[in-house]
Amino acid sequence: MSQTANDVELEQKQILKKYLQETREALVWKLEGLTEKQTRWPLVPSGNNLLGIVKHCANTEIGYLGPVFGREWPNPAELVPDDVFETDPQADWYATEDESVASVVDLYRRGWAFCDETIDTLPLSTVGRVPWWRSGEVTLFRIIVHVTDETARHAGHADILRELTDRSVGLHAGNTNIPDWQGDQMAAYVDKLKNLAERAGN
Repeated sequence: MSQTANDVELEQKQILKKYLQETREALVWKLEGLTEKQTRWPLVPSGNNLLGIVKHCANTEIGYLGPVFGREWPNPAELVPDDVFETDPQADWYATEDESVASVVDLYRRGWAFCDETIDTLPLSTVGRVPWWRSGEVTLFRIIVHVTDETARHAGHADILRELTDRSVGLHAGNTNIPDWQGDQMAAYVDKLKNLAERAGN
């Protein structure tokens, strides 16, 4: 039996949502088991920190899959207002004293449901408008791909920050995605890389 256009679109949406959800969950998982201080601690010169990344992704995803397609977030006070960026361009990259890991993660998870509703109820060809993009008009399909790409990029940032925090690594719980080295094997591998770097270009 041949698929109808609606069947094809539904399948496409399921695939898109699957990859988006996997990146969302990978990002949130990087906060597990850490203290409030650890999640906020800047470990690189740019100031990037784990909780800030999640807050940024929550605000960004809600913005792209909400107002861009005419859907307003139910409680705008929960999001970083646009005018704040005039005086603090990094306002969505760190948690305030009034925010906690639990509250930021809760916002993000509620954002998932809100954004998934946009995906579920609108055709992928639906045209929205991104005021901060030069091109302006975009399709829902393009925005889903864009948000997934951005979330995956930030999940990669979180991978590094978490490893710098407590040496934890992993694709997801129960899967480090690296060899199960024992004893000094990891140190030997790092030494190998350093030796290669020292000899490079000589």
